[in-house]
Amino acid sequence: MSKVFIMCGKLCSGKSTYAKRIRKAQNAVVLSIDEVMLSVFGQDAGEKHDYYVERIKEYQYAKSVEIAETGINVVLDWGFWTKKERDYAKEFYSSRNIDYEFYYLNVDPDEWNRRIQKRNQDVLNHESDTYYVDEGLAEKFESIFEVPTKDEIDVWVNS
Repeated sequence: MSKVFIMCGKLCSGKSTYAKRIRKAQNAVVLSIDEVMLSVFGQDAGEKHDYYVERIKEYQYAKSVEIAETGINVVLDWGFWTKKERDYAKEFYSSRNIDYEFYYLNVDPDEWNRRIQKRNQDVLNHESDTYYVDEGLAEKFESIFEVPTKDEIDVWVNS
């Protein structure tokens, strides 16, 4: 039986790196909103960014079911920053009898800031195709992110 592995954590917490590990270990397909957004829009989605993200989520939820129903594992490398998002995912997969596991990538504040600085330098040096995280974006995500409780998460990873 296939499984959906759900990555939860702040940006720069190590979700994508961990998702790649699961992909290899579990022969899984990784679905990433950032990968699609950056591939289509680069750094320039503008004021429609959130709208596009929601559309991609809808598509990737449907695609994850299709993949899982063929017997292939899926990794959702999204973030799941709010309890509402996590609860929705649980209901979505439970109602379709698809097994899932939540992974939380916990990162301490000093390490988080170091990773943001490194990511930004890599983006500026054209060594990374991820999002540049300016102070406003970091503050936005910090204000949105809701740290999950232990009972919401199957695997707690200190990254």
